[in-house]
Amino acid sequence: MSYQSTIQEAAKLIEANPSWTGVTPESVARTRLQNRFQTGLDIARYTAGIMRRDMAAYDNDPANYTQSLGCWHGFIGQQKLIAIKKHFGTTERRYLYLSGWMVAALRSEFGPLPDQSMHEKTSVPALIGELYTFLRQADARELGGIFREIDAARDAGDAARERELVAQVDNYQTHVVPVIADIDAGFGNAEATYLLAKKMIEAGACALQIENQVSDEKQCGHQDGKVTVPHEDFVAKIRALRYAFLELGVNDGVIVARTDSLGAGLTKQIAFSVSEGDIGDKYNSFLDVEEVPAGQNTNGEVLITRGDKVFRPKRLRSNLFQFRAGTGEDRCVLDCVNALQNGADLLWIETEKPHVEQIAGMVDRIREVVPNAKLVYNNSPSFNWTLNFRQQVFDAWKEAGKDVSAYDRAKLMSASYDSTDLAAEADERIRTFQRDAAKRAGIFHHLITLPTYHTAALSTDNLAKEYFGEQGMLGYVANVQRKEIREGIAAVKHQNMAGSDLGDDHKEYFSGEAALKAGGKHNTMNQFAA
Repeated sequence: MSYQSTIQEAAKLIEANPSWTGVTPESVARTRLQNRFQTGLDIARYTAGIMRRDMAAYDNDPANYTQSLGCWHGFIGQQKLIAIKKHFGTTERRYLYLSGWMVAALRSEFGPLPDQSMHEKTSVPALIGELYTFLRQADARELGGIFREIDAARDAGDAARERELVAQVDNYQTHVVPVIADIDAGFGNAEATYLLAKKMIEAGACALQIENQVSDEKQCGHQDGKVTVPHEDFVAKIRALRYAFLELGVNDGVIVARTDSLGAGLTKQIAFSVSEGDIGDKYNSFLDVEEVPAGQNTNGEVLITRGDKVFRPKRLRSNLFQFRAGTGEDRCVLDCVNALQNGADLLWIETEKPHVEQIAGMVDRIREVVPNAKLVYNNSPSFNWTLNFRQQVFDAWKEAGKDVSAYDRAKLMSASYDSTDLAAEADERIRTFQRDAAKRAGIFHHLITLPTYHTAALSTDNLAKEYFGEQGMLGYVANVQRKEIREGIAAVKHQNMAGSDLGDDHKEYFSGEAALKAGGKHNTMNQFAA
């Protein structure tokens, strides 16, 4: 609704209720417009529509890929969106990612935990709700500023400026964007997955990412010891997510099916198979087995048959079964095709390095079966991007016959190479990686899982070094506050960011001239007015 129509609607309500003394239509309209989304389900439905439109736009042109950064606190997510609007003027094709790794490391009551689904699963929907609370507050804060400007223009008799500001309200773009939320391996069986998914959707999540690992053996995708489940087990969890979306009326909800098979060499169980060539048989075909000679005692062994032969899958002391080495890519392709054919919308292939052609090789095979297959890709801080891309350039140059004798491939991370032509080409490949991978490898969405984990650590290290060293207070002023002022960082007015001005507006609505406001002339935030 427009600003004026919202005022008019409020005026009719107030006129019909004469005892509502001191309640003004414009103030009601402003609070309504500052709180566009009443529930998390409102947000999930709205943002699911955004993702579906973005997916269609990507299918038409892969230059329309999307991006996000991982968050572990509502304030971090809020500041990202404020920065995006400040620098680019729009939030289009920019999302947030909720990383299970960061929830485990930073939000568990047990303290820092590895990414093994040991943290409280309720902390995940709680963080989704927190993110959207902060994003909605960003809307209220920014709109509140525009409303104050409207009042100032009206007081000054500047009708043209007032019309311009009202148009800004009518065309306002919210900070509320899609959140892709990590549900790990579902934190249990399919029923547990369904129950947790509902909580996450009710908090506002329009997209859920689930992985094909065993939930009680779950590992970070970039660590060893990963154990996958048979396809039917994974499909049951995909269905559980879809049921959760449909039950709650989020009909456009997005399911991201992640495969960890590339780096997972183990399975906890043999897949059930009815006939040769079915999905269970295909899963079992990758097992590392040895033929059992006829007549050999097999008491207590797990055996499978292939034709008229009997095989013993290799079983570890952990009671896990082992896949044959070198089958990871084939298993990834099978995982992806089966997930898309059974309700998933997007894929996630966890790789050990950022390599466009490696990803594209698998996507090409997937698209032979599902032509519009699209990926979400983890531009992970677990990769050493500098070393990986310098090695890729080194290998490409060597294959092309170029002289690489000046470089030691094993030591390319060294700062001594930073000003070389090889390093410059590697950096250019890193710069264009997302664009190139979107076009060549079918990547619809690029994310960085843990960016603010690392930026917080780096900036804190720099501040501690300066503040507790010779620079003292100048270490903070020169490296933080002065930069905030010069670069227009909204949070330099931290009282305003925390809602002080919003509170003053409400005090005036509620108490009129008797309101005791915080933003008077003695408020030190006035020092930042310029």
